[in-house]
Amino acid sequence: MMKLTISAVTGRARLGVITSLGQTGEKTLEVPGCLLYTRTASAPHLTHDTLQSIAGIPPVTHVSLSTLAEHQEVLEEYKDGIGKFAGLSDTLLYCSITDPVTPNPPGYNTNKTVSVWGSGGRLELTPQKFITLQSALKVDWIQCLSDGEVMAEGGSRKRAKKSVDRSLAFLDECLKLMSENEALKQKVVIGAIEGGDLQEERLRSAQETAKRPVSGFLLDGFQGSSASPEAKLNLISAVTAELPEDKPRFINGIGRPDEVMDCIERGVDVFDSSFPYEVTERGCALCFTHQYQPDPETAGENQRPVFDKEELSNGEKNEESSEDPEIDRSNITSYEICLKEKRFREDFGPLLPGCTCYCCRHHSRAYVHHLLTSKELLAGILLMVHNFQQYFSFFRSVREAMSAGKFHDLKQKIRRRSS
Repeated sequence: MMKLTISAVTGRARLGVITSLGQTGEKTLEVPGCLLYTRTASAPHLTHDTLQSIAGIPPVTHVSLSTLAEHQEVLEEYKDGIGKFAGLSDTLLYCSITDPVTPNPPGYNTNKTVSVWGSGGRLELTPQKFITLQSALKVDWIQCLSDGEVMAEGGSRKRAKKSVDRSLAFLDECLKLMSENEALKQKVVIGAIEGGDLQEERLRSAQETAKRPVSGFLLDGFQGSSASPEAKLNLISAVTAELPEDKPRFINGIGRPDEVMDCIERGVDVFDSSFPYEVTERGCALCFTHQYQPDPETAGENQRPVFDKEELSNGEKNEESSEDPEIDRSNITSYEICLKEKRFREDFGPLLPGCTCYCCRHHSRAYVHHLLTSKELLAGILLMVHNFQQYFSFFRSVREAMSAGKFHDLKQKIRRRSS
């Protein structure tokens, strides 16, 4: 069983470590922290060897049931679980119901089943089917079956109540079935907190789930919330206040650095790392400073503006970067630069000055721009290496800032990038 030890609290933000992980109990996960995001149990764009070149890889890997459920027969025949099958035997595995990048379409869950979508279409999961799947997957942490689609349906009071009732019923049934299964009875169960945007139902879900023998809690559905950012954060605060202090709180689909800081400030401990993948898919590189106390000798280069605003003041370059019809700017955040832009054709500097990742040490912005415009697969590999390492480093900086009593200083620095 996992054990959470809190070493410092800043407001509601918690600094600590989750221990007693894995078969031997020797692995640990520092919090606030993130998990290694995968698709079909493989780090996007990366082989096992290239993944190992990245510094700071989290000790827990995130897989999703929606991408793996259709492979149940293969895994049952293989018998040794998805970890060994995918070459992830040296890490712990956390299995969520859905992939945070591609949530399931709404309107298909019932009182008896939860639907997930894989490459082959829709699969309906009963609690018994869910337990059979988990027996084949052999992961370490299991998000319990839950009805988390209320957000996409508009969040009516009746629908929110139904999502909580269904999720609690699924939780009770799955816990009962797991207690009768020798292979699963010792697994870590993460209970999902549902209820849409309604605080009354969210609190009921939190209170009732906390009564069950779960080892942690997933604040589900916030990535699809139609509520305002302030209302969403107030709801997260209200929910975490109802949860036990000695168990970790997870959230999926919240990855932008300023949103991560807001959630940490309200008591969330563990995040997924799908955000670097989304940035990579846009042809972008994470390019923001997250050092709360930079080294004076390198401060000048490490704090290079995220968007190179000095460069964009030049009319010609600004025109080149803003009028390229092939670039979709709707989802590009202020924490990244789009290397598809023509202004990077002759930029021979690293993606981020001061970054020690393989890409920044060996290649330039101009080279990655060339790979992107040529549609070479190497572009995704190099961007994924950089974006993962930068993101993992960001969480390390958060923990260091909290340890030094500088959390709010770092939050202000991160917040300035989004304004």
